[in-house]
Amino acid sequence: MTPALLSLPESVWQARAAAHQQRVDRYAAPYLARRSANQKHPVEDFLFTYYTQKPGQLSRWHPGPGLVLTGAAAAERLGWKFYRPAAGNELEAAGAPTEGPGVVLDLEKFLEQRKEAVDFARIILGRTAARPAQFGCFGLHEWAMVYQQEANAVRHEYLELRLGSAGTDRTVEENRIRCTHFDAYRFYTPQASGLNELRPTRENQRDLEQPGCLHANMDLYKWAYKLSPALPSELVMDCFELSWRIRAMDMQASPYDLAAWGYPPIPIETAAGKSDYVAHQRAFSAESAVLRERLRAAVDALP
Repeated sequence: MTPALLSLPESVWQARAAAHQQRVDRYAAPYLARRSANQKHPVEDFLFTYYTQKPGQLSRWHPGPGLVLTGAAAAERLGWKFYRPAAGNELEAAGAPTEGPGVVLDLEKFLEQRKEAVDFARIILGRTAARPAQFGCFGLHEWAMVYQQEANAVRHEYLELRLGSAGTDRTVEENRIRCTHFDAYRFYTPQASGLNELRPTRENQRDLEQPGCLHANMDLYKWAYKLSPALPSELVMDCFELSWRIRAMDMQASPYDLAAWGYPPIPIETAAGKSDYVAHQRAFSAESAVLRERLRAAVDALP
């Protein structure tokens, strides 16, 4: 079913676009400044370096389907992918001036080219939501990524290991490791891969991901931007900001010493640290469940 059309006057959608730009700039501007200065940040660069959505792409505000953008400024979007001029009958149906101009998302072309992404997002979001959340991993995936590695060979070579190499290895060996997320597991060291109780793969991803996993919840941002511009940018940014906060907590529980960066540790090698980790994990899981349902509703609304 094609969504009912509604027109947005230029003053309205331009204000929404400007508010979105300001929201993005809070995160993107410092990253771009660091990149120009050839500097790194172990927490705040992640969403721009690990995920494929770049700051310029994120900055572009999209209304989503069913909204006709009117006014002279809308013409610029005719050069953007998946936009087209609104037909006269569409302008009339949307309550817009029939003399135009008006620009609308080309949903038909989007679905022709991105059907596989839409279908996979629907599957992964639905199946993840249907599983019980697990809260016993304690963030050990980051520790497994540096297990039995020399200090100068670890993933973030410019960071110190909080417990040193020996203490890090001991923490891995003294704990149960049961990561369900392939995109964390694939970065394990060869020595650590066999210690994980599960064998996540890209093929079984849809069968393993569960809503307690920090990385599965961070990936709500990935599924959102992969469906852009067919999702409103406000929803994409809600996912981005959740992922940003999860990343900070994920790295606080990592083996790295980030205190000097303003991120005090969550010492998961201790009972108190484990308890603190699970409390944060449960809170993020509950918050992510709401956002996951919003994403599922948006995806299900696509024809």
